[in-house]
Amino acid sequence: MSRYLIVTHKTAFSAELRQKVGELLATDAAAEFAILVPEVHSLDYSWEGESVDVASNRAESARLLLEETLNAKVIRTAVGAPDPLRAIGDELRAHPGYDTLLICTLPPGASRWLHLDLVHQARKYHLPVIHVVAHSPAG
Repeated sequence: MSRYLIVTHKTAFSAELRQKVGELLATDAAAEFAILVPEVHSLDYSWEGESVDVASNRAESARLLLEETLNAKVIRTAVGAPDPLRAIGDELRAHPGYDTLLICTLPPGASRWLHLDLVHQARKYHLPVIHVVAHSPAG
């Protein structure tokens, strides 16, 4: 059984993410998943805490989607720091035991995370990284 940390935000409901989780389940039906949604920058929201609520709702909705459509075992959801690399590090320290990071981004040009080189930077945590590119936020 493998344990995957899914890092996503705008792509949380994408068809590409669901497809990858389905492929992982096809090879390991006992796989477990956690969903980490970094908080968005507070400048995008009018009041403090709203960005946390958005991230929390997105994580919970993604959990329901993966459980209902793929029968995936989602063991936890979490909201992380606005900096996605820091959010990953915080999660790995607080909840060790993940086998693989699954980072889902928008395509180059549209993805702030790719501009930050998140996929390559996340390798510093010495875990395999699977990068899924979602072609639109909703898939």
